[in-house]
Amino acid sequence: MQVSEAQRLRELESENSKLERLLTEAHLDMHALKSVLGVKEPHLKF
Repeated sequence: MQVSEAQRLRELESENSKLERLLTEAHLDMHALKSVLGVKEPHLKF
């Protein structure tokens, strides 16, 4: 792996981490709103 590839990989990993945090925050916001509005979450079984 060349230096430029390693740098790009680090950039992508950093961006992925930021996106994962945003997604987690969005899920928490949705859960809070549903809780306030009294919407019941479906129970999913995997």
